Amino acid sequence: MEKIIRNLSIGLIILMIFAPLGLLAVGETFGEWGPEEVKEKLGFVPPGLEELSDLWSAPMPDYAFAGGDESMTMSSVAYILSAVIGVVVGGGLLYFIGKKAAKN
Repeated sequence: MEKIIRNLSIGLIILMIFAPLGLLAVGETFGEWGPEEVKEKLGFVPPGLEELSDLWSAPMPDYAFAGGDESMTMSSVAYILSAVIGVVVGGGLLYFIGKKAAKN
């Protein structure tokens, strides 16, 4: 079991390091659209999206730090930090849900 966890951890770390490869892609990321982009693509904004779009704002919009430094290095650091935060939050949730499920 420990070997499986070690191998999965190594795989996640490698994926986090390679997260900035998305910066090399031309254009926008498919499906990561706000209401403005949806309106541009479809010609209208679905009512549910329009109602709920202001409900949540991302802590790091566009995977960038506040202040607007758009250098490739800072963007790469922001992408990696976003990946680390996502893995920690997701892994933490799975850990605590698993502990609770195992207890029952």
